[in-house]
Order: sequence, then C-alpha cells, then structure tokens
Amino acid sequence: MDKTKYIKNITSDDNNYTPKELGYYFPAEFYPHKATWLSWPHRESSWPGKIDKIYQPYSKFIAEVSKGELVNINVVNLEMKDFALKYLKQTEANFEHINFYIHPTNDAWCRDHGPAFLINPLAKDYKKVIVNWEFNAWGGKYPPFDLDNRIPLLIANELKLPVFNPKIIMEGGSVDFNGKGTVITSKSCLLNKNRNSNLSQEQIENYLMDFYGVEQVLWVNDGIVGDDTDGHIDDTVRFVNENTVLTVTETDPNDENYEILQTNLEQLKNMKLIGGKPLNVIELPMPKPVIYDGIRLPASYANFYIANEVVIVPIFNCDNDEIALNIIQKCFKDRKVIGIDSTDIVWGLGSFHCLSQQEPAI
Repeated sequence: MDKTKYIKNITSDDNNYTPKELGYYFPAEFYPHKATWLSWPHRESSWPGKIDKIYQPYSKFIAEVSKGELVNINVVNLEMKDFALKYLKQTEANFEHINFYIHPTNDAWCRDHGPAFLINPLAKDYKKVIVNWEFNAWGGKYPPFDLDNRIPLLIANELKLPVFNPKIIMEGGSVDFNGKGTVITSKSCLLNKNRNSNLSQEQIENYLMDFYGVEQVLWVNDGIVGDDTDGHIDDTVRFVNENTVLTVTETDPNDENYEILQTNLEQLKNMKLIGGKPLNVIELPMPKPVIYDGIRLPASYANFYIANEVVIVPIFNCDNDEIALNIIQKCFKDRKVIGIDSTDIVWGLGSFHCLSQQEPAI
C-alpha cells in the first residue's frame, strides 16, 4: 500500500501514520542542504544594549553560507528586508542565493521555532515533509512567542509541503542527529517540567522516534552554565559523522562547567550506537568564560553550523579559538571551517547554530 496518500492534504491531524511509519527521517546536518532558514534579529530585549552590534557578524555568517546554498530569511515586513540588505551589501554574499519571506517572528532563534524537515527519498509524491512541533519560548520564559510558533506552518504553506503536528513542545537545538537512526539530547531540557510536564521519559522517546524517524535516543545529563534553554545539546555535543561526536570539555576544576561536562563526557564514552559500535568521542575545549553585565554567557564552540561548503564556528577572542577551529577542521575535510566573532551575538544567549535551521536537498 502507498502510505503517502495519507499526507497529500497539507495537514496531518487525521493521519493514520507517523512520519517514521511512512519512511521519513530527519537527516544529519552534514547531509546536503537545499537551503538555510533564518529569522532576521529585531527583538531588542534579546540583545539589550547590543543589538546594533550583532548585525555585522550575523551578515558575515549569511554571506559565507550563501556561497554554497540558498539562504531564506524570515522578515517582519519590507522595511526589515531593506534594513537587512543594507548590512548584507557590505559583505560578499551571493545575492542570487538570498531570499526574503514576509513571515513575522517574535525573535531570531530559527533553530528552535523553525520547521523540522524530514525526508523520504523513496516517497512517490512528497519526498520532504515538515514536522510542526509546538514552541513555548523555552518553557514560557520570553513571551510573546505566538508568531514564532506559526513559522513552520507559514514555511510549509510557502513550499507546499505536508505537515505533521505532534502537538508537544520541542526545540531544534535540543536534539542532534547522525542521520543513521540516532538522536542525542539532554535530560535537563527535554525532561524539564516547563516543556511537556505530562510526558514521561519513555513517552518523549516515543515522540522522538515517531516524529524524527529515529531508532535510538541517547541522553546526557545537562547543559552549560548560562544556557537559558535548560541545556540544549547544540551547546555541548554535536555529531560530525554517523559515528563521531564533538563534545566540549572543561579542564579547570574550579570552573562551574567542569563537573557538568566531565559527567557528560563519561556518559558519552559509555554509549553505543545501533548495532553496538562504541560512539567515537572527540573533545573540544571551552572558550574562556565570557562575562557581560555580570552574567556568564553560554559561549561554546559546539554551537557551530554545518553548511554545504563551510562550517561556521563562533569564536570569542581567546587563546582556545584557534585550538577549537583546528579540531573542528580535522573533522570536516570536505568543508572550510570559518570562525566568526560571536562575542556580541552570544549576549542573546545563543549563536550561529541557534540562529539557523537547515532544509535538506532532495
């Protein structure tokens, strides 16, 4: 039976099958992209006193990504598009690869409010679909978030793609994938009662498997200090191929991240992938603490973004920048690793990975 007939209408409320049952899965970030989706930053309260300083490094990020794929940017209105173009014209962006969509947002963190694109290369009609997870601004911390919560549906409508609606809270930065049936996440975030308080760990695992099309869920305990997302995995552990993760570690026993990251490291070293193969773990240093206005920020080299031709790494003007860039470059022999100063961007409590969401090519 061709199960894809159940998703021909652009909805999934009445579907008899989950994405996994229909053969869909979330590909790894290093899988070829059609596009990168962004939401242009405009919420001053996300970067109080600093928002004007983020546009130059943010535009440089867009320019580097645009050399190898489309960059689709959600903007509130045409005035915001013109504002964005003013900054982008100061870069070497490939403007043939840059598109703007009037999709109003509350904030800029497209990794978390953007669509989750799943693929099924064998599907007859729709080889790509969208999962529309619910978004509540990391446990209701930063209302309003109603516009952000609509973004997956707006993009699905634009691309005329089917949508599945799990109707639970999930953020893209809380999960990372190897593209071969495994997702890794953190207990501090996904089991936090400010997300889905009515669900057990087993129930959440079932949602991950059913709606991301995976077979295995791996858990670490916690995230880094200063992370207002309650411990997103994209600040700590990232797949760089189907068998290997980069994970940040702290060598200073007096640093408040030391025990957190040592515990995560020990857990990772004991993990096995599907089929029993041990997870290959490569350690990545943490930058020196980034403090602004008396607040420790969630600065991490793990918040890199893997694009088609480049890997964009946040750097923080410290001695560990070059060490981290070299380690990451060794993991991506087919891509150029580029460091972009994220000292101002991280005042928004995130960086380049948090700001972006990939759309796979198929």
